[in-house]
Amino acid sequence: MSDLLENDTILLVGAGPMARAYAAVLNAMSLPYHVAGRGEASAAQFELELNKRPGTGPFDAQLAQMAGAPRTAIVAASAISLAEVTRQLIGAGTKRLLVEKPLGFDVEEVREIASLAGAAQAEVYVAYNRRFFAATECAARFIDADGGPLSVKFDFTEASQRIEGLDKNPLELDGWFYGNSSHVIDLAFFLGGVPKNLQSQSREGLSWHPRGGIFTGHGETVSGAAICWHANWLAPGRWGVEIMTKKRRLIMQPMEQLFVQTHDSFAVTQVEIDDSLDKKFKPGLYNQVQAFLDAPGDTRLLSIQKFAEICPTYSVMRDGGQYIA
Repeated sequence: MSDLLENDTILLVGAGPMARAYAAVLNAMSLPYHVAGRGEASAAQFELELNKRPGTGPFDAQLAQMAGAPRTAIVAASAISLAEVTRQLIGAGTKRLLVEKPLGFDVEEVREIASLAGAAQAEVYVAYNRRFFAATECAARFIDADGGPLSVKFDFTEASQRIEGLDKNPLELDGWFYGNSSHVIDLAFFLGGVPKNLQSQSREGLSWHPRGGIFTGHGETVSGAAICWHANWLAPGRWGVEIMTKKRRLIMQPMEQLFVQTHDSFAVTQVEIDDSLDKKFKPGLYNQVQAFLDAPGDTRLLSIQKFAEICPTYSVMRDGGQYIA
């Protein structure tokens, strides 16, 4: 653990695919980092791909062996471990953390960690990388130029038959809405505005997700834009977000690309964007890491406090009911 004696060494927690994607970015930035993995198989794969050997074993034991708490950490452990690893790092004294979504699987857990971070004066950000897509940046410029959004609609349909066959912890499956679908919802709210009120319906539960399989609803953002969504996990589909302004319909489906329709034509045209970083690395990740390390005031970064405020909308959208800010 000698490389963690230097305070500017970043701790990367995890050795799975997401952690390896972060490591590729850190390598490209020539930044010093140490990896705390868990199992031997993921550590071996990490070393094979990135020529760096992670630590293995329980995270609390690895943390205890360090000369001091790392100042900066990126937490990309398994979904069910994110909350506990974050608690341990905050308790040890780490002051800046970028934690993979969903961080917690319910509102209470997210609020608890937000409270811990506040008491410890630790900056904790939840990693929603789609905020950092080149397509998202371009869409945001159009929205601003057009005077803001008029309405927003989105679809977070999941590939249910594929997910059902995955070897996942039941807790992770039960929290799939938070852990996966929230990618779409977060992007819709980031571009279109956070909700002021919502009316939601959830129905047709699945064997692996009995809380629901068809999700519909509508509402209004704090700026007055209309919101609606329709996701059907029982049917085929794909993620997508659409933002309507006075001048344009902006379509992100797939979400790495941007298409535009204007008043003078029914045609939908793809916008040319410089997405070279999104193609070289996992989309959005390079810019997200750069913002976390160099520009903590970047409005694309989602603080744990703001995440705790928005989480109740996720519960209503998943389970049905009404939300009023």
